[in-house]
Amino acid sequence: MEGSGEASTNSLLKDECYVDFLTEDFDVKTYTAQAIHHAVIAEQLAKLAQGISQLDKELHSQVVARHEDLLAQATGIESLEGVLQMMQTRINALQGAVERMRTKIVDPYNKIVARTTQLARLQVACDLLRRIIRILYLSKRLQGQLQGGSREITKAAQSLNELDYLSQGVDLSGIEVIENDLLLISRARLEVENQAKRLLEQGMEIQNPTQVGTALQVFYNLGSLRETISAVVGGYRTTIQDDVTNALDIRGLTQPANTRGAPGRAVLPTPGNTAAFRAALWTNLEKLMDQICAACRQVQHLQKVLTKKRDPVTHVCFIDEIIKDGQPDILYTFWSDVTNTLSVEFHKATAASSFLKQAVEGEYPKLLRLYNDLWRRLQQYSASLQGALVAGGAMDTALDVSTTETDSQDLFTHAKQDYNPEKALKDSLQPYEAAYLSKSLSRLFDPINLVFPMGGRNPPSNDELDSIIKTISSELNVASVDPNLTLSVAKNAAKTVQLFCVKSEQLLCTQGDASQVIGPLTEGQRRNVAVVNSLYRLQQAVSKVISGLGSCPPVAEQALSSSLEAVHALMNSAVQPLLQSVSDSIEAIIITLHQEDFSGSLSSSDKPDVPCSLYMKELQGFISRVMADYFRHFQCVDFIYESTESIAQRAIELFIRNASLLRPLGEGGKMRLAADFAQMELAVAPLCRRVSDLGKPYRMLRSFRPLLFQTSELIASGPAVGDLIPYSTLLHFLFTRAPSELKSPHQRAEWSIARYSQWLDDHPSERDRLTLIRGALEAYVQSVRTRQGKEFAPIYPIMLQLLQRASSGS
Repeated sequence: MEGSGEASTNSLLKDECYVDFLTEDFDVKTYTAQAIHHAVIAEQLAKLAQGISQLDKELHSQVVARHEDLLAQATGIESLEGVLQMMQTRINALQGAVERMRTKIVDPYNKIVARTTQLARLQVACDLLRRIIRILYLSKRLQGQLQGGSREITKAAQSLNELDYLSQGVDLSGIEVIENDLLLISRARLEVENQAKRLLEQGMEIQNPTQVGTALQVFYNLGSLRETISAVVGGYRTTIQDDVTNALDIRGLTQPANTRGAPGRAVLPTPGNTAAFRAALWTNLEKLMDQICAACRQVQHLQKVLTKKRDPVTHVCFIDEIIKDGQPDILYTFWSDVTNTLSVEFHKATAASSFLKQAVEGEYPKLLRLYNDLWRRLQQYSASLQGALVAGGAMDTALDVSTTETDSQDLFTHAKQDYNPEKALKDSLQPYEAAYLSKSLSRLFDPINLVFPMGGRNPPSNDELDSIIKTISSELNVASVDPNLTLSVAKNAAKTVQLFCVKSEQLLCTQGDASQVIGPLTEGQRRNVAVVNSLYRLQQAVSKVISGLGSCPPVAEQALSSSLEAVHALMNSAVQPLLQSVSDSIEAIIITLHQEDFSGSLSSSDKPDVPCSLYMKELQGFISRVMADYFRHFQCVDFIYESTESIAQRAIELFIRNASLLRPLGEGGKMRLAADFAQMELAVAPLCRRVSDLGKPYRMLRSFRPLLFQTSELIASGPAVGDLIPYSTLLHFLFTRAPSELKSPHQRAEWSIARYSQWLDDHPSERDRLTLIRGALEAYVQSVRTRQGKEFAPIYPIMLQLLQRASSGS
């Protein structure tokens, strides 16, 4: 039955006539109006009555089905009403208690608030009274201090500072008792500030540290020290900027020459007035340097006073007040602005006028000299300023003149660690220095390119070389105003010398006829001689220029000297083919001594022997002819002797080597060889100034000659063995006294004398040579044992003992 009732209810609710009643926004008036509009009122009323009846039935069925649950709910509601009634009673009791407590608390609280307000007002009134009393007292004291003039100005500033403090955070307007005093204080502040500014300006102008210190103390007491210093330095900065602009103004520079020019015409110096334009420019720049120097001196003086001055009460150094919060000091800031202004204004002026740019670049050393003079004057002033401050500090106890570590530092004591003020000044000239150096290098290269034309085959003449040297000397002299510029120009001069070397090297003859020593000088050899002589004259001239530079930086001299090393190296390479050919020819002549017979005995006739051998005559004639035909044309005598002395030393060493290898050697041969030793000194004499200058080879030549006639035992124990004459050379010589069975090292190896000599050149180590000689002696021992000989040659033990001494010594 319940199921059928629910089904009928659901069908009723789903009927479209009743759906409108289920919507949340159901409106009776809207529904009624729609029903009237459709004119189905009776039908709608019937359906509504049917629906109401159906709903009543449904409600009745629901009550019947759930009457037990409904009764339980009704009982619960009665219990809940009882609980709520009890809670309401307790809440009312609590509200009554709170009301009684509020009544007991509000009255004392209101009294406390009223008393606290009275106390705050009393405190404000007392503070105002204290301020007014202090203001009246200080105002009266200020009037007396103002009457004291500049002597009491720092005290007046201190009073004004305290009055400013008293006026901070309160409104004193409308208080009649101090109205006049407040007007007096404002006028007094203006008067003290103006008086302090005049005192500071006067002290800065006459460089009086006492006056400057007094003025700074006034501004410190007024609390405006940093602002005042910034304004003063800013004024100098603006003045310098105007001075730089006026000094570089092209209109001002050309005004005297164009006073009657037409309006609107471009201001350019006429060709005839270029000299006047440049004279006016340098006059303006000299005046500008004076103005910058004067301004910098005043800022330096201000900086030094700030560094020394301390407040007598707080003992705070004024410079610390300026640079606190990480701010740079005034001189660093001022100098940075000055250098930046110079850089910017010069760039603008030269970009606007090509004449000005040409003047600055062309006469850059003059501008650099002005900068150097400015920096030197500032440094001198800084040194003299310390003494002046010490003297002034004796009269002003507020100046701290005690010696501190900052006294030894430069002006920029608080600047950045990597800041170089002199470099910052000269950096503004960097573009013009680069342009000047470029033109200087061009001026140096031009005469060289002129004297070495394309396809030319002759070195420059003396006049042309003098022109090159004059150009180098002129550029160095002009650049001597500054060490760094001197170094840069010296490097350019070194490049000039290198270019001369390159051009000269292209003229050298490197073909076969450059090294021939058979006939007269060839055309190529003559040209090589001329090139070497030209290089020598250049070397001498540049050396003279270096010695005449005076206070030239060592690095600049080193740059020029390094270029001369390249000249010397080119001279060496130019004569080396001829020297090598001469050395080879001398070796070829000396080695022919083995073609002559030295095995003869002493002559029994009274006819004297030939004073020297044929090869020695040929050697003497060849050396004399070479020196006369080839080397006498060189003007560089010292350079040639340095080269030929090595040839002479080599000739002596080769002669001694071949003499020691000579086999067989008879008594007559010894006499001839002894004569050759004496003639050898005469043969190499043309190759050097004095034969004794040849050093060890000459002493070895002198020491070896007596050995020809000494016994083998005496030779082995001689004082010159090992020290002056190598062991290998003496062992070679002892082979000449041995029987033919004891073969020399080259005979055992089946080498020619020439090949063995080359091997000795390739193995200068005494150990290698002794090893080869040991092999020859061991081969001899083996041959004796093979033929079952009973004894060795008498010379063998001596040679073996000498070899063992040599091995242990080496």
